[in-house]
Amino acid sequence: MAEQDDEQGRLTRLASGIFLHTEHAIYAALGLLLAVTALTALIDAAGLTWEALRALGGAEKILEVIDRLLFLLMLIEILHTVRVSMRSGKLTCEPFLIVGLIASIRRVLVITLQSSEITHAKDWSPEKQALFNASMIELGVLAGLIITMVLAIFLLHRARDDGKPAGDETTSTGR
Repeated sequence: MAEQDDEQGRLTRLASGIFLHTEHAIYAALGLLLAVTALTALIDAAGLTWEALRALGGAEKILEVIDRLLFLLMLIEILHTVRVSMRSGKLTCEPFLIVGLIASIRRVLVITLQSSEITHAKDWSPEKQALFNASMIELGVLAGLIITMVLAIFLLHRARDDGKPAGDETTSTGR
């Protein structure tokens, strides 16, 4: 009986080890793909920035550059989450809140530019009025979402025992 329990325990440990190594391999592959995507986005953002500088930018070019840079920031936050998950074996929610916050800010910037173009148009129509009203409602919802995510991040920081941001695994003794 004890031999059967010992055999079952070894089998459980072996399966657990295989699953752990498989999980780490998938995280590593995901991290590599995210890193390549982030580098590609960085090169694209640099090209867009150069084009905006050469053309002395306009609101649309500047918005496109900011949009790409915020997208790159989101990729880096997701890559950070993958790295932390591999190192600690835990999935933390704070990086996802940060990605959501960045995505919400991106959307606010796009809506703001679109609605400013609508209001500057000479031919104001009921369709444009409806689009403007819908944009303002979406901005209100996004504002509430942004405030909620900032509050959640703040509360997560306060709830942590050591006060360090998620993923910071250094010890307080400086090691």
